[in-house]
Amino acid sequence: MKQYLLRLIEGETLTQEDTHQIMLNIVKEQYNVQQIAALLMALQARGVTVDELLGFRQGLLETGKRVDFDDFNTLDIVGTGGDGKNTFNISTCSAFVIAGAGYKVTKHGNGGSTSVSGASNVLQGHGVKFTDDMDVLKKSLDEAGICYLHAPLFAYGMKFVGPTRKALAVPTCFNLLGPLVNPCHPKNSLHGTANQSQLRLYTNVHQKLGDNYGVITSYDGYDEISLTSGFKICTNNFEKVLTPVDLGLKYVKQEEIFGGATAEDAMKIFDAVLEGTATEAQKSVVIANSACGISVMDANLSMADSINIARESLESGKALACFKKFVEINS
Repeated sequence: MKQYLLRLIEGETLTQEDTHQIMLNIVKEQYNVQQIAALLMALQARGVTVDELLGFRQGLLETGKRVDFDDFNTLDIVGTGGDGKNTFNISTCSAFVIAGAGYKVTKHGNGGSTSVSGASNVLQGHGVKFTDDMDVLKKSLDEAGICYLHAPLFAYGMKFVGPTRKALAVPTCFNLLGPLVNPCHPKNSLHGTANQSQLRLYTNVHQKLGDNYGVITSYDGYDEISLTSGFKICTNNFEKVLTPVDLGLKYVKQEEIFGGATAEDAMKIFDAVLEGTATEAQKSVVIANSACGISVMDANLSMADSINIARESLESGKALACFKKFVEINS
């Protein structure tokens, strides 16, 4: 570790092979917490590079549990978090809308760190039991159109940096790794980022990975399409700046998509969206993000077509039916 730290002090960047080896050594507990803290802060102060992030990703996947869904064409929809906006569970709602529209979803997620309710919190609140049992995961994907991969059951390496990250209490490059270490390596992804620099970093990462991707950020700092401002989306095929009006939707106010003060508040909104009793703003923001996921899965669809498909999935009750089947299988 000393040699890596000296290189960072001199302003050098690390190679993908370097950070891959560092991650393997962290899991083998070859470094003390002070060394790990120094490494994370050095990278954070300078800004992690694409190759450094890819090396950590490789190490986490290599030391974790693999889920073999290679025969399925699936999508993951998840944000980096850390935007400080405390919205309700927009991407989790959207995952069930996308599944209701007939697309397979392998959603990766965890409990909330910067918001009152992450994906795992809202699902657990409905009695869902997280599992790494392949039979249950495949049954869920086959019958509900969606399965959920609770990150701690798969990315074992994260626990070795957890205490250091918690003690530092500031964002590190590991905050950016969560969406990139889905254990089934889905062929498609829609990733939300909290700012423009993260969007560019993620776009470059996906270009090196060679998968089918969409990366989005809203201009007022949301790691999803918030409809409170314009947003940028980058995919394999294009980069666009769009507004809610371009989607045929209205602008919303920030307070209209707030997740509430407690996990129970966020869960009530989640339920209301799927049950059709949510506000127009809450419904619209889920439709917008669902449509983006659908457009990643099928590049031949116009955005208007994707909006219509997402709206039909939600308003017809198909999304709710997927969710109910998912809970039945996973409880």
